[in-house]
Amino acid sequence: MRISSSVVSSASSAYFLKASYSHCFRKQFRAFLATNKISDQSTMEKHSQDQVDEVCSKEACDFKSRKHNSDTIIPHILHLYGSCATPQDFEIYAHNASFEDPLMCANGMKQIKSAFYSLPKVFRESRIVEYNIKENVISPGKQEILIDNKQHYKFLGKEIDIISLIKMYVVDGKVVRHEDWWDKKPLWNRETSKLPLVGRIAEVTRKGSMLATHAIMRFGKDPTN
Repeated sequence: MRISSSVVSSASSAYFLKASYSHCFRKQFRAFLATNKISDQSTMEKHSQDQVDEVCSKEACDFKSRKHNSDTIIPHILHLYGSCATPQDFEIYAHNASFEDPLMCANGMKQIKSAFYSLPKVFRESRIVEYNIKENVISPGKQEILIDNKQHYKFLGKEIDIISLIKMYVVDGKVVRHEDWWDKKPLWNRETSKLPLVGRIAEVTRKGSMLATHAIMRFGKDPTN
């Protein structure tokens, strides 16, 4: 049986076209896969970079917030302990804030004003001469500021230096609790004293001292000069 050359030629052409098409298809398919793989990788890399940028942005905002709180609060604290307090210095406190040291216990901004306005009435000199600051984030919007410091006072011609740890609790940029631990020792109260009765007496004494000071200082009235 003879097969014509035209049939052979047609079959060869068809086979060649099929092979060429198959080769081109495989080549295009591989290129498609490579392109999509690169695209997926680019998308993933972009998504990862966006996440990194978001985290960095949040951390930067948190750091800026912490830094802002410290920069705002510390200068006013130095004024308060330096016997040069002004009404603006007390704006760092929340309205219902508390202050406590071994001598008195103040509740509310009015009593806190009386406590610090009384310093120049009692001491010829008072100031913080050395200090180091440490900040701890308790939770979003809540912060603890620790001031390891040395306070200098002049009383009846005598120089007095006190090593102290000031602890301040800040909520939304306002001080809600201010404690001054002389000699870095916790304040005496019912919880910290070995004898609850002694701690209770210490609490009552501080509150009584604060009430007397509050009355003498005209109940936290700002100076007119």
